[in-house]
Amino acid sequence: MQYKYVVLTNTTIGGFMSLLDANIVLVSLPRIILTLPGTSPLDGIWIILSYTLVTAVLLLTMGRLADLFGRVRLYNLGFVVFTIGSGLCSIAPNGITLIAFRLVQGVGAALIWSNNAAIITDAFPATERGRALGINQVAGISGSIVGLVAGGVLTQELGWRSIFWINLPIGVFATVWAYLKLRDVNPPIKGEGVDIIGNSLFAAGLTLLLVGLTLGAINGWSGTQISEIVLGLGLLGLFAFAETRVKNPMMDVALFRIKPFLAGVTANLLNSISRGSISLILVFYFQGVLLYDVLTTGILLIPFSLAFIVCGPVSGYFSDRYGPRGFAVTGTIISGVALLLFSLLPYDVPYTTLVVPMVLAGAGGGIFVAPNVSALMGAVPAARRGIAAGVSSTLFSVGSLLSLGLVFAVFAASVPTQALQAIFAGQPPPAGSLDISSFVEGMHHLYLIMAAVCFLTLIPASQTGTRKPKPTVVYDKQVSPHMEPA
Repeated sequence: MQYKYVVLTNTTIGGFMSLLDANIVLVSLPRIILTLPGTSPLDGIWIILSYTLVTAVLLLTMGRLADLFGRVRLYNLGFVVFTIGSGLCSIAPNGITLIAFRLVQGVGAALIWSNNAAIITDAFPATERGRALGINQVAGISGSIVGLVAGGVLTQELGWRSIFWINLPIGVFATVWAYLKLRDVNPPIKGEGVDIIGNSLFAAGLTLLLVGLTLGAINGWSGTQISEIVLGLGLLGLFAFAETRVKNPMMDVALFRIKPFLAGVTANLLNSISRGSISLILVFYFQGVLLYDVLTTGILLIPFSLAFIVCGPVSGYFSDRYGPRGFAVTGTIISGVALLLFSLLPYDVPYTTLVVPMVLAGAGGGIFVAPNVSALMGAVPAARRGIAAGVSSTLFSVGSLLSLGLVFAVFAASVPTQALQAIFAGQPPPAGSLDISSFVEGMHHLYLIMAAVCFLTLIPASQTGTRKPKPTVVYDKQVSPHMEPA
């Protein structure tokens, strides 16, 4: 097998695994809250958020360390940490311990995901890069969607602990294979360091913002929660200022002077805000309102997953031939239309009608992702692809976290706290505590906000590159390193 296909296969497994676990817990969450001793609805929310938060916080750091010490070395370490974290999650005795073990998983996911795109970009020539990145990115994000289905099936048949078992044999195999077969194409950067100030401000700001949003949604708003949100936003603003002053910034601001990269990461951020909670809202609707079991919920979400998986690789292939702009714009428009349709559907909508926006949302995401990632990664010099991949993945994760926070904030404003806690746990709300119309109204408001953000994505998406990539000289028939600058 040519080296580039070894890279693609292994990194695709890594991307699939790391984002599978971002969502596989989601559909199983009500069962975990009900059966795991000492687990409250707030603990349940942080079982989800802790994984995504630590991944978002560490992605840029891992991208920087990969540029300094070698991408493959840290990528291999990611598989080891992720596999160990999965094993620990499967034996967690209570909710707090499970949150801690999810943090370990998140560290491994950050090591894997921050290096995936950079390793692929190093291994493939420009004329094949879009298709390769498309397969990898679609595999990763479809992993997060397929996780909803797999979580439902496994939890129903084998119990919720089984959702972590499936990572163990795959993780061991991928770790050994990566160690034996992968190698760094570009030499590590010398003489640069890690941005401790930036990392600290970013981690503290993002954590405080999410703590304030989730505590306010579950326990009711108070001055403490408002203060946490304000302080978190202030620290994030200070982080943005500090990155223009430190010697070796965590977020390389020079990359944002490259217009295709700036357009791509901005579109990535806005797209993830608009799409990051579609599946979460549907899970709450199916389990917390319609009271379907976990298996039925997973099956009902299959059209959403299938549309994404089908459209993603096709979009990546054609974007290599015709350029990414048209596909990024088309995917965004389709996603926006789907969100508008969601916002108009009544509480008692037949599933045959509900499936239409589900398919459109999945297709729109699949069409958007690969061309956008190909454009932004192809725009940066080879030596900066590690940090560029970290920036892109970080903004995607931050967008997903903000989308989740938006869900909790909007529902908290329209649904009584007692009823909201029951819905998060997949239980019927207490008698008289919830008027179904108030929950549906909250859903409609959420989808309208997400649709507005989605259509806002059209501005940066329309600024991505239009030219077909030029073939690059192949210096090594196996590796095909392309050192051309942006």
